[in-house]
Order: sequence, then C-alpha cells, then structure tokens
Amino acid sequence: MIGSNSVDVTTLDILLWVVLPYVCLAVFVLGHVWRYRYDKFGWTTRSSQLYESRLLRWGSPLFHFGILFVVGGHIIGLVIPKSWTEAIGITNDMYHWLAVGIGAVAGVCTVVGLAILIYRRRTVGPVFSATTANDKVMYIFLGATIFLGMSNTVVGNILSHYDYREELAVWFRGIFWFQLDPGLMVNAPMTFKAHAVVAFLLFAIWPFTRLVHVFSAPIGYLWRPYVVYRSRATGQLGNRPYRRGWVRKDVGDVSRRVGAGRR
Repeated sequence: MIGSNSVDVTTLDILLWVVLPYVCLAVFVLGHVWRYRYDKFGWTTRSSQLYESRLLRWGSPLFHFGILFVVGGHIIGLVIPKSWTEAIGITNDMYHWLAVGIGAVAGVCTVVGLAILIYRRRTVGPVFSATTANDKVMYIFLGATIFLGMSNTVVGNILSHYDYREELAVWFRGIFWFQLDPGLMVNAPMTFKAHAVVAFLLFAIWPFTRLVHVFSAPIGYLWRPYVVYRSRATGQLGNRPYRRGWVRKDVGDVSRRVGAGRR
C-alpha cells in the first residue's frame, strides 16, 4: 500500500497508525460513559493527603502545573498547523527555540513532580497500602509517556532536527477528519512512534484509573450559594441557649449545672 507521501506502508503500519488510535479513543470515550453510569462513587482520585502531606505539598503542584504546560504545548504543536504560526510571524527556528525552552522547563517540573509522587507512594506505608494494581499500571504508562516525550524534545530539536509539524502533526489532525494516512508516520524517528503508541495506550486505560478526576473540575462552585456564618455568644457551645430544666430543691438547676460543666 502506498501512502500520500509515496512511501511503502505495511500491514503493521496500518494497525499502529490507523486501527490502534481509533480503538484506543473508542475505549476512552465509552469507558468514561460506563464508569460514570456504573461507578460514580469510584469516580475519584482516592486522595491520600491524610496519610502524608509533606511530600505531596511539593510533588503535586510540580506535576500538575508542569503537565498543564505540556498538554498546552502538544495542543499548539499538533492541532495548530505550521502555516498558521508562520502567518503571524513565528518562524520555524523561533518556534523550535520556544518549544525547547518552555517544553524543557515544563518537562523537568513534570518529571520531578512525578518522581516525588512515586517515591512517596512507594516509601510511605499507608499510601503504598492504598495503591491498587490499576494505579501501578497507570504510573508505568504515564511515566513512559512523559519520558518518551522528553526524549522527543532532545531527538527532534537537538540531534536529528525532525520537524514533526510537517508529518506527525498532519497525521494526528487526520484523526478528527477520519482521514488517517499511515504513510506520514513511516519516516518518523522511533522515539516519536513509541511516544504515540504509549500515549494512545494510556488513553485506553484512562477511564479505569484515577485519571478520571481530570474531568471532575468543581465548576459548580462558581454558582453555588454562599455559606452564611453567624456569630454567637461568648462561651456558648451550641447555636441555642441552654433552656431552664426541672428545678428541685435537693438537686438544683440541672440544666445550669450541665451547661457550666460543658463550659
């Protein structure tokens, strides 16, 4: 079979660059629908902050803010065509320098944050006890995806100067138009191919892991009513004042004694 760029395409290329993406994305969508319908109470990160907070205080912000910039860089590099950035005055060299600079900082933050989280999960006893098999598989695929992405920054911009926006990005945008051309991926460096395969496998297991919390942003907080706090008398433990109880000459005011004891 011949792709649009006149290269030989094998059956394996079709399986990897046509069949696999759609299968993984189908599992991604249908898996979330199934999880939401039948496992709403399991739709959570299973937070372990109560077990340990010192390492989490450093690892979680580094990882989450780093991964946000990484995802933003992927959206710009894969979704926005090269001709669009050139039309607004961003040359190819300028784009690659920005990609290397910002991408390297975001990648380092993501890797360091993930390393802290994995170290915490492995060394803190209660956190390790709460770790499931799904968590371990998720960390393997997530770590491999990030590691290969960092490798692509080195390979594509320093070693081989591979411009992924001319082939790989075009292939990726074909997913949304149902016009995938496997020939565009034949000549891509091996690290880019591995990164794409592992990333799609990560999407496939996504609905069955704690990663579903990505779609649980507390948007309802924007329009929920305010919580009203009212002041109360000094020394009063409850919202209502103590009521006068039975008065007996040999016991006295029971309610007053109880209130005094509480205070």
